[in-house]
Amino acid sequence: MATEKSTVRCVGAVVHDEHGRLLMIKRGHPPAAGKWSLPGGRVEPGESDAVAVARELREETGLEIRCEGLAGVVIRGEFEIHDYFCSVTGGVLRAGDDAADVRWVTADEYTRFDQGGALVEQLTATLRGWNALPR
Repeated sequence: MATEKSTVRCVGAVVHDEHGRLLMIKRGHPPAAGKWSLPGGRVEPGESDAVAVARELREETGLEIRCEGLAGVVIRGEFEIHDYFCSVTGGVLRAGDDAADVRWVTADEYTRFDQGGALVEQLTATLRGWNALPR
């Protein structure tokens, strides 16, 4: 008897500041520990995506956000990640929870991360497709 592999619903945030920099975290735990990525995580039972993305951003970055719309969906193994465009409404930037580091990344910094292999797999192609790379 064949069994279907279940997916884990996750959310992520695509957040730019007024200078066009992209909010990124350095993952502190697997999967992809030590790699730079978008902030986000698992949706808890009973949470909407908007509530989950706001919680994850608060936990990982210290920032309060407003979810503005779906950027796209990415499948990474068992993880089905629903990424949302978001804007900051408050808070103080700090690395917390699963983030080893957090920062606003310029286009030049992003290119260095990309060329140095410091980004999670397929992030650049995904962000390019959503017209969401740092400016």
